[in-house]
Amino acid sequence: MKNSTLKAITIILLLFLVFSCKKNNPSEVASTETNYVQENYDKTEVNITMRDGVKLFTSIYTPKDKSKTYPILLQRTPYSVRPYGENKYKTRIAPNKHLMKEGNIIVYQDVRGRWMSEGTYDNMRAYIPNKKDSTFVDESSDTYDTTDWLVKNVDNNNGNVGTWGISYPGFYSTYSTIDAHPALKAASPQACIGDFFFDDFHHNGAYLLSYFRATSLFGTPKDQPTDTSWYKIPDLNTKDQYQFFLDAGPLSNLDHFFEYEKLDNPALKNSDATGDFFWKELKEHPNYDAVWQSKGIIQHLKNVKPHVATMVVGGEFDAEDLYGPLETYKTIEKYNPDNYNTLVFGPWSHGQWASTKPINSVGNYYFGDSISIKFQEQIETKFFNHFLKGTGDKNSGLPEAYVYDSGKKEWDSFENWPPKNSEKQTFYLADNQELTSEKGKEIGITFISDIKKPVPYSEDVKTVFTPRKYMTDDQRFAARRSDVLVFETQILEDDFTLAGDILAKLQVATTGTDADWIVKIIDVHPSDTEENNDEMQNHLKMSNYHLMVRSEVMRGKFRNSFTFPEPFVPNKKTAVNIKLQDVHHTFKKGHKLQIQVQSTWFPLIDLNPQTYVGNIFKAKKEDFKTQTHTVFTSSNIEFTVLK
Repeated sequence: MKNSTLKAITIILLLFLVFSCKKNNPSEVASTETNYVQENYDKTEVNITMRDGVKLFTSIYTPKDKSKTYPILLQRTPYSVRPYGENKYKTRIAPNKHLMKEGNIIVYQDVRGRWMSEGTYDNMRAYIPNKKDSTFVDESSDTYDTTDWLVKNVDNNNGNVGTWGISYPGFYSTYSTIDAHPALKAASPQACIGDFFFDDFHHNGAYLLSYFRATSLFGTPKDQPTDTSWYKIPDLNTKDQYQFFLDAGPLSNLDHFFEYEKLDNPALKNSDATGDFFWKELKEHPNYDAVWQSKGIIQHLKNVKPHVATMVVGGEFDAEDLYGPLETYKTIEKYNPDNYNTLVFGPWSHGQWASTKPINSVGNYYFGDSISIKFQEQIETKFFNHFLKGTGDKNSGLPEAYVYDSGKKEWDSFENWPPKNSEKQTFYLADNQELTSEKGKEIGITFISDIKKPVPYSEDVKTVFTPRKYMTDDQRFAARRSDVLVFETQILEDDFTLAGDILAKLQVATTGTDADWIVKIIDVHPSDTEENNDEMQNHLKMSNYHLMVRSEVMRGKFRNSFTFPEPFVPNKKTAVNIKLQDVHHTFKKGHKLQIQVQSTWFPLIDLNPQTYVGNIFKAKKEDFKTQTHTVFTSSNIEFTVLK
């Protein structure tokens, strides 16, 4: 072999090894990304004084190129602006890499009472409509004061400010639109919490047990700034979350996880508080009382400032915050019709649109490639540039509603959401597991809800911090249980497209005095399909895959009022309505539309004792009883169908 050939082979091998090292060495990749931010941005850290004297820790990244002015993009967060230190840089800044590389002033702030900021933290701090003096503060006033300081003190800013954030930071972005500073021109609340009684920790009154481990993240007190974690995440000491919570029994048996003394942390050295104030808040306020009502942000969106353009972003398969973004968009739209207000609703799990991963799948289900990347480049960047660098008029070139059809796997643009060219269609739960458009003779279909063998929300055996994957899980495992009722259409002869919300109108009875009611909308794929994908678990195939399109629970005692619960009368037929959040999904020709109805969903939600108790967090072991439930065939599902 000639020396030139050997040399060429050696070079190829070396290049391969270098590439492999970079691919498999996160620190090497991080170093490359860090270099971009360090080479192109200066970082400063400041404490911005609020109107009541409390100082909020703020990190500011400004472009090194001082030849032009830039807008300010602000994210306020309870999750820390780390890394701390002016010589330590984030590996990525801005909502996406395009906005980072185009040049913007990027600002991160620890919200009041969190991490390096002073003050007392309040979980979803209530909005104060009429602030009498400087002692009346909320997240709106803190955002206003921060914005005012930034435009007056940061060099080379063009006077325009935008806010963004995902999940809890999305809540703060929503908050920024109320009593907004004149410099705030654009806000993008993404997966934004709207109300803790319907997002994250509750769904229609049912406590989401799957979020139990996240409780201390929001509820452990601190009394001084800290750059070190001061909260303690409960360790379940098992990989089987289902069995752990089943063995644990009533929720009161979990109290000991929050009865720890002060942690060995400087942030708590002067504190006389122990345990978790959020767990205490959950326990003491099981109903939708004044505490939860005051913390919700949705009801305060009736007067969003007209100079603030909003782009609400949500994931169709977001297990954490699905209610928030949809209700945020709809409420702004209803009460502020002249505002620029748009919706982007894509095939994503929680915050997945910020990913740079080319493959876009949720759990086992594959939707396509580069969906998130294209959103960042063609939608998100365009929105902020238009309102912060461009003319800022309503002619942004973006649709009013950009919504993904998760059945056809393609985007649709609408002038309204829900679309005006939609109508309500009703399907009835019929005998013989049928779902029909015609109401038949009423009969009752019974099943036993065994408190010792609740229906799992997933067939996976694992412990997760917060659930995500289950939103697209194959539901065959549930359909084959005797305590899950199944109703489905014949094989569809034409495409059937849903575009909007879904209302389940159940007629039920129980031998007990309380029960949960869960409704799931399922897309049953053809048995003869050859379609599969690399993201799917090895034991599954797409043949006859039962894709969960939408699901929701109603804790029965809240059927008439979330504030004033009431028991069922045993064996009495009772109406229970369940609103399921919006979908845009085409059930394609050759598929079937299926409805599943069940009464346990464990441990996604806690076990209902099936005996009425005033406070589920104080239920006793003897309150939990197996009951027989009945679903009557006068029950129906009202769909919003695209014409």
